[in-house]
Amino acid sequence: MNGVVDNFSFVGYATLQAQLIKLTAKLRLNMEGRILWADDEIDLLKPHILFLQEKGFEIDTVNNGSDAVDMADETHYDIIFLDENMPGLTGLETLSKIKENNSNVPIIMITKSEEEHIMEEAIGGQISDYLIKPVNPNQILLSLKKNLDSRNLVSQKTSSDYQQEFREIGMRLNDRLDASEWADIYDKLVKWELKLENSNDQGMKEVFAMQKKEANTQFCKYIDKNYRDWINNEDDDAPILSHQLLSYKLMDNLKPGNDPVFLIVIDNLRYDQWKVLEPEITRYFNVDKEETFYSILPTATHYARNALFAGLTPLDIEKKHPQYWKNESEEGGKNMFEKELLQTNLDRHRKDIKMSYNKVIKLDYAKKLVERFNELLQNDLNAIVYNFVDMLSHARTDMEVIKELADDEAAYRSLTLSWFNHSPLKDMLKKISEKGLKVYLTTDHGTIRVNSPVKVVGDKNTNTNLRYKVGRNLNFSEKEVIVSSDPEAIRLPKENVSSQFIFSKESDFFAYPNNYNYYVKFYNDTFQHGGVSLEEVIIPWIELSAK
Repeated sequence: MNGVVDNFSFVGYATLQAQLIKLTAKLRLNMEGRILWADDEIDLLKPHILFLQEKGFEIDTVNNGSDAVDMADETHYDIIFLDENMPGLTGLETLSKIKENNSNVPIIMITKSEEEHIMEEAIGGQISDYLIKPVNPNQILLSLKKNLDSRNLVSQKTSSDYQQEFREIGMRLNDRLDASEWADIYDKLVKWELKLENSNDQGMKEVFAMQKKEANTQFCKYIDKNYRDWINNEDDDAPILSHQLLSYKLMDNLKPGNDPVFLIVIDNLRYDQWKVLEPEITRYFNVDKEETFYSILPTATHYARNALFAGLTPLDIEKKHPQYWKNESEEGGKNMFEKELLQTNLDRHRKDIKMSYNKVIKLDYAKKLVERFNELLQNDLNAIVYNFVDMLSHARTDMEVIKELADDEAAYRSLTLSWFNHSPLKDMLKKISEKGLKVYLTTDHGTIRVNSPVKVVGDKNTNTNLRYKVGRNLNFSEKEVIVSSDPEAIRLPKENVSSQFIFSKESDFFAYPNNYNYYVKFYNDTFQHGGVSLEEVIIPWIELSAK
């Protein structure tokens, strides 16, 4: 195992260096373009113009706004410099006229005035930069780099920074990491994934994908080795698991007479999806705590969310509250009693408070819940489950148009952000913020994009989930799965003596041999949950206070 990782690190490091050299060369070549410069004192700017020409720029000059408008209509410019104080059309008037027909061209306003209202008007007119005279050539060059080549500059810096941390992450994957260290590794990987998402260096992205895959391989081995001790409270270094979350993180903050508290559970929300939502949410809230916890297995709603609300493992729910638990082979919804399970949890913690529970599946219900916001203020705790992200995951599997819209991980995150920005959840959070209230935001499990089929055989009573299977007569290759021949040993109900659970690892998914090719083609490159991966297991717990 160590040899594989060491070899991977060496090859990856060399690849990174080669990519960085290519990227730097490409950056030098890209620093050129065509500029229009409008200034009534253009003759005095000759040294600046010569300086930029030496840098590879082609520059056209005019000394009034009218000519600038005509030139911008006749010729494509990569960027335009406008003096604010020109005879005839002012710089602001010229800006407005140019933008009418050339809305996307970057315009840099240059002025002697530092008056605030001029700056505000220029910014409102969608300028790309604002410089105050006298300007020196390096100021001009910096502005050009920022506006014409910022993506390459960011890409270069990102590549350089990742190159430095790549080896460190690779070496840490060889260490005997504990749960908190694995959470830290995953946090670093998510942050690099988001940074590299905007990079134009495909080679660097491929190296990152290799490192993330290696991390998932080692993480699955770690879970296989330690999970049984965690779920049975036999490891002092165990992470917080789903059924322990509310006890450790919420219960102490629930007291009668305090301000209402909101617990918002976004089903199937990965840590990287939280990170793309964070800038929008922090417009209204401060992030007091950003932590992660570990989903129980299977990383599926029937198990993980019931455990989260009940504060009990699935086995304990079945034993203590059999009326609220349904096994895989039983008919009916498997998570229909979340409100009741949450109430038993509150009662067990002796929380004599008024609680409301709402599960949002349809848009109309979400809108009505926002309209009923004042009613929610009468409760000490408001638990709200939003199912959209989970439905998005399933829709991407079943609907070709959604699959095309969320073609890759970045697009999947983007679709999540687009949903949030146009959702009643955002309206709900605004109202909560306006009232100065506290929000606890979390999820039940994550999801992973699957691309590697694993054959499994089961009888007709075997469940349909692609990332875990439970049944009596399962036939599989043990090296390809994580297996529990005694479900009760990992605190899962056992329907009969020979029941066993198997969990898929990394980006694998289960497929039956009959009609194998059809199902492999149908489910390949879809987002699934229920198995073991960094994306499914390590999930966010966020504490928010109103700004």
